[in-house]
Amino acid sequence: MAAGPAPEAEPPRAPQGPLHGLKVLDLSRVLAGPWASQVLGDLGAEVWKIERPETGDDTRLWGPPFVQGPDGPSDAAYYLCANRNKRSVAIDFGTPEGAALVRRLAEQADIVVENFKTGALSRYGLDYASLSAANPGLIYCSVTGFGQTGPYASRGGYDFLIQGMSGLMSVTGRPDDEPGAGPIKVGLPVSDLFTGLYAAISILAALHHRTATGEGQHIDCALLDSQVAVLVNQGMNHIVGGLTPGRLGNSHPNVVPYREFQTADGYVLVACGNDGQFRSLCGLLNLPVLAADPRFRDNVGRLRDRKELEASLSAAIRQWTSADFFAAMEAAGVPGGPINRIDQILADPQIAARGLLKRMERTDGTPVTVIGYPSQLSRTPATYRIAPQTLGEATADVLASLGVEEAERASLREKGVIRD
Repeated sequence: MAAGPAPEAEPPRAPQGPLHGLKVLDLSRVLAGPWASQVLGDLGAEVWKIERPETGDDTRLWGPPFVQGPDGPSDAAYYLCANRNKRSVAIDFGTPEGAALVRRLAEQADIVVENFKTGALSRYGLDYASLSAANPGLIYCSVTGFGQTGPYASRGGYDFLIQGMSGLMSVTGRPDDEPGAGPIKVGLPVSDLFTGLYAAISILAALHHRTATGEGQHIDCALLDSQVAVLVNQGMNHIVGGLTPGRLGNSHPNVVPYREFQTADGYVLVACGNDGQFRSLCGLLNLPVLAADPRFRDNVGRLRDRKELEASLSAAIRQWTSADFFAAMEAAGVPGGPINRIDQILADPQIAARGLLKRMERTDGTPVTVIGYPSQLSRTPATYRIAPQTLGEATADVLASLGVEEAERASLREKGVIRD
């Protein structure tokens, strides 16, 4: 079915973003927490990213590749992916003076995001109980591996471990009877990313509650909980049917045909979500016998006898080139597509048409292209105001806004409490 006309563009009503005016104190590092705070920054919030004066966020060093600045390599690409629209403030809150500065920032903040081990920030007076006593409307989001309660609460959490513990790796990879069999992690740190998104969603819900009541609250967001929550149909297959899903490679546990097939010159993806699409696929492959076979008339039968069906489809599809098969599927209304490399999708005309790649510029003139916020809000679109900053770039300005004079900053700088 052809796509309808695009809706008329509406003029933005909030050019600074829908969360403009909100202040976020970001005590997180690496990915899950920074992903959440970047979402808030993209939507207009002012984000103060607190970093260690010596090295900053760990991911600044997670390269190569490193962005090339005027003086040579600087920050790693990994850092750039999750830290735009933030002001880098380098404070060592392991010192009494640094902790006091961060507490003063918390008094002005609407939101705190942190991803330290459970209870670790209480020693600095930066836990929820301490900060909310001075700022009752504060929304405080803790991102940890296992949450604030339960037998694993004291453990550190890492994406790779969570992918394994959550069951995700048990359904990812080739099945035991195929070459290359074995569990494998997803090629991206999805447990971190899912948790960051749930954290951002929860913060927005808490903001709505605060608007209605004036109350802040503590948000307890765990990597394991978030990853288990997105087991979706695989989890429900066990809860409802008693099934223990296993690895199926690229095949779907509930829908057939829905996998990759080899062509004469590569691979294609075929994703038939209903009986009509399956019949259309059989038509373009000139396989009327398959379409008429009572075993394959509905998805229940196709799932039951998937091996025989997919063997017939594989033999037919292997006669086509990928380009010809893509074109035939599109003409027949059969969902399908390529397996792109990352360089190919970033150069794809659809991505260009959607404006997903955004060119930004650091204050030293270094250009940085980022993958932007994916949702397009007609009245309050995401904004791209601050390229990922160098370590401590905003320390002086942010501390000045607290009334910290240059003489005091110089003393703190000399002690290693701050870096500006």
